[in-house]
Amino acid sequence: MSAEPIPHWPGRLVPLGDHEVYVRGVPPGAGEPGEPALCIHGLEGSSRNWTDLMELLRPRLACEAVDLPGFGNSPPRPDGKYSIAALAQTVTTLIGRLGRGPVHLVGNSLGGSVCVRIAARRPDLVRTLTLVSPALPDSRPRLDLLRFPVLSLPLVGNRLLRKFLLTSPEHRVADVIATCFCDPARFPPERFAVEVAELVRRDGLGYGQAVLVGSVRTLTAQNVHPRSAWRDAARVTAPSLVIFGSDDRLVDPRLAGRAAHAFAHARVVVLPRTGHLAHMEHPHAVAREIDVLLDTAGLQAPAEREFPLTPAG
Repeated sequence: MSAEPIPHWPGRLVPLGDHEVYVRGVPPGAGEPGEPALCIHGLEGSSRNWTDLMELLRPRLACEAVDLPGFGNSPPRPDGKYSIAALAQTVTTLIGRLGRGPVHLVGNSLGGSVCVRIAARRPDLVRTLTLVSPALPDSRPRLDLLRFPVLSLPLVGNRLLRKFLLTSPEHRVADVIATCFCDPARFPPERFAVEVAELVRRDGLGYGQAVLVGSVRTLTAQNVHPRSAWRDAARVTAPSLVIFGSDDRLVDPRLAGRAAHAFAHARVVVLPRTGHLAHMEHPHAVAREIDVLLDTAGLQAPAEREFPLTPAG
């Protein structure tokens, strides 16, 4: 990438009763605001993951992105719950508090699972659904995911996690990028220092390890008991887009076939030369696909809206 990346969007804490979450939003510009959209990140992600896509989707969509409890700038839930049901409750409460529903719901990985549950059980809150490498149950083992069930073990997992936390923040950030991008060189170097500083800050908060272990246990439990998530997928009635990356090391792109059968009203796309974070690695390609979804859903497009071609598209 030659152009300098745009700054991350500003945000604020939104109270939700017994806890609060940090929400970033694109400042309103001139003219009519777009329809509301809410973006939900994945495991160990944050609202910063959506910066570029939020820019590309305006003015058609007025995007906001939330830090799930315990991630980014959001404090943890006081009850310590990180199940899909608990996270979905947080997001549905947020949509109500923002007073802008129904929303165009966009989720990645763990956030995708949360979005599926909301779309299935609260269809009144969801205008369209976009999933990027959703963490839906898969019976096929993947070597890159074997550490997840191990981390879920009370004693062994904690020891492994403490050992991992002893490595340098720079190494840990680089490891996440190498795992989640097909081409790690596409991660803007200007943002690398931001992620390292954020990781150092989170290490000092005292709850990061518990949040990570709780979230990993959630994903592990979903694979052990897969029927509920796929039943929810079959119940989704909103126009949907499901994006997989051909080189995703965490979510098998072969799940595209099952997703095409499970979601009744979905368009399923596999982006070439793309890893787990398509919205970060190839945001223009993802924006184009969302534009197609919005056209299908009958949302009027602004004039002269174009996205440059990228290697993924």
